Amino acid sequence: MTPKIIVLLGISGSGKGTQAKMLIDKFELDYVGSGDLLRARCKIDDFTGKKMSSVLSRGDFAPTSIIFALWLKRWEELKNKPDFRGFVIDGSPRKLVEAQLIDQTLEWYEWDLYFRALLIDISRDEAYARLFLRKRDDDTPDAINSRLDLFEKEVGPVIDYYEKQSRLIRINGEQSVEDVHKDIMKAIG
Repeated sequence: MTPKIIVLLGISGSGKGTQAKMLIDKFELDYVGSGDLLRARCKIDDFTGKKMSSVLSRGDFAPTSIIFALWLKRWEELKNKPDFRGFVIDGSPRKLVEAQLIDQTLEWYEWDLYFRALLIDISRDEAYARLFLRKRDDDTPDAINSRLDLFEKEVGPVIDYYEKQSRLIRINGEQSVEDVHKDIMKAIG
């Protein structure tokens, strides 16, 4: 099987996590989630672990340099995996520099030909409605709007970057979970 390296982009509430799980299950892919890597790093009792814990508890973004160091460690593990099938990156890149670093690193690991950037595209109004209805503690109207603003400001340039290179695949996220999955399957082959 040809490996699949898939970046899933989408505003909060777009269903990235659900689609990531479906892809992982279907193709037996590995998962590279920045949030999981950062939370695991917080458990190490050293300077970076303690500081990262403080940064994340405030709701701030981790520095790209720290996230990238964690990615490199994880990707090296995957490169040495005998039955490597690929992986899904969920929740990153969140900044243009992260997209550029991912490109350089995928080329280094000789995975660049297998890369797909998928945007699960929903409107801001749809995202707000979905987030508000799920009623999590951190889904207050102000917090939701703040996350949506941050996505537009930080991830917007990433979307433009992939689009200008004709590497972005837009998926209509305002349809059923099953139909979104069918469109993703068509797009990635």
